[in-house]
Amino acid sequence: MPDNERRTDQRLERAILELLDRRAASATICPSDAARAAYEGDDDGWRALMEPARRAARRLAAAGEVEITQAGRPIESAEARGPIRIRRTR
Repeated sequence: MPDNERRTDQRLERAILELLDRRAASATICPSDAARAAYEGDDDGWRALMEPARRAARRLAAAGEVEITQAGRPIESAEARGPIRIRRTR
């Protein structure tokens, strides 16, 4: 994996955790929140980080740090189709 890709992955993981830290324990975030927080620009370029943000959420879920949810229920990341939310592991 190229260094710039690794740095982006790390920024996204850090953004997810920091955003969740600033919210109530039961709160969720959207991967787009992390993409916007990690994007280093002021245009719509954050949209290119959407899939990397979803992958970052899957890595954090595999590590037991977050849960991926759909319709308010935790799901296995491999089952996720469509919009997801991310929350701290309960």
